[in-house]
Amino acid sequence: MASHPQTPPVLFDRALLARRQRRARAQGAVTFLLDRVDEDMSDRLAAVKRDFREVADVWTPGDGLSAPRARFSSVRRIELDASGTEALPFAPETLDLVASALALQFVNDLPGVLAQLRRALRPDGLLLAAMIGGDSLTELRQAFAAAEAECEGGISPRVAPFADLRDVGALLQRAGFALPVTDVDRVVVRYANALALMQDLRHMGAANVLIERRRTPSRRATLLRMAEIYAERFSDPDGRIRATFDVIWLSGWAPHASQQQPLKPGSAKASLAEAVRKAGKD
Repeated sequence: MASHPQTPPVLFDRALLARRQRRARAQGAVTFLLDRVDEDMSDRLAAVKRDFREVADVWTPGDGLSAPRARFSSVRRIELDASGTEALPFAPETLDLVASALALQFVNDLPGVLAQLRRALRPDGLLLAAMIGGDSLTELRQAFAAAEAECEGGISPRVAPFADLRDVGALLQRAGFALPVTDVDRVVVRYANALALMQDLRHMGAANVLIERRRTPSRRATLLRMAEIYAERFSDPDGRIRATFDVIWLSGWAPHASQQQPLKPGSAKASLAEAVRKAGKD
């Protein structure tokens, strides 16, 4: 009996995400994380000593990345549209560089999107992206879970599940990228209280867009208890609370004959056993 690939679960309401990002932009977006990523993107691109002719910026919120625009003459910007679709408008092997910032954490089918980007890149083309992952907002997640269990007798999905570093590296390989690299930039931000953090998340356009989110407003008592628990568990001596953001960086190249290749099994000039034997004689 033939097996069929599983349809990935739909976790995020991407149409709602698009509306919230537009609203945040209109009301004055909070951009400190995006600004940090943009600056880091500039540094990482500067380390790549080559030119890219066809460049795309995929789903970066706000005004997009300034780093590619500053270096390359033409950058095609793909904004998250109102339908929230994850189909990308690229023909195969038409791009030399794809950049993306703080967008891929809201993708329902990340393996599928990475495969689309891999197909869109010409041989020796580069994907360079940053996404929220790892232990991001672990403090908020824990505080909400404790408050809801105490005040309402149950827990509702509040903070999105995030991919970790190893998962992202494995997905790059699965999508067919060569020389995949991942690393994490941990950013700890301090706030007066948990409600100030939640306000910043709204102004980032990053409030809860989970499909399984609760559709009724949070109870005031639960919110206040969450803020108390947050302060009890995650505050500094001066009373300010900590919020963790893990920015996962990922890069990979479309395969090309000029790239470094692993040695074929049995092609080494000397065996490990011989090297160990010689070392023992020294």
